[in-house]
Amino acid sequence: MSFENEMMLVISALSINESLARVSVASFLSQLDPTVSEMSDIKISVSEAVTNAIIHGYENKSGQVYINCKIKDFTITITIKDEGFGIDDIEKAMTPLYTSKPEKERSGMGFTVMQTFMDNIEVNSVIGQGTTITMTKTISRS
Repeated sequence: MSFENEMMLVISALSINESLARVSVASFLSQLDPTVSEMSDIKISVSEAVTNAIIHGYENKSGQVYINCKIKDFTITITIKDEGFGIDDIEKAMTPLYTSKPEKERSGMGFTVMQTFMDNIEVNSVIGQGTTITMTKTISRS
């Protein structure tokens, strides 16, 4: 038996909304009855992706962060998109400890965290048009 569901959320690119994104995705995910570890992995990854969109995508300018979650069977696909500045070198940006904002005391571990906790992560970006991060994770069936 196949199961599908979808959620879309648009938030203002404000740091205060990062927790709203994390909790919204967690609430949507709860229908799959994930383990505490799976839930934590996804919440952390969403926090990192949304924070990247806000801090690096818009750099304190107004904008929107678009969050789309799709569940098919026991796999969740989370897409987080901004329409900000974009990333000029995705490979470099995904290098552990690299940060384009050292003055803001960023750790440079956001993409590394997402890659560690999710089954798959894809990053697409166009300078001046924004960045889209797509992450997937299959939830175990206990």
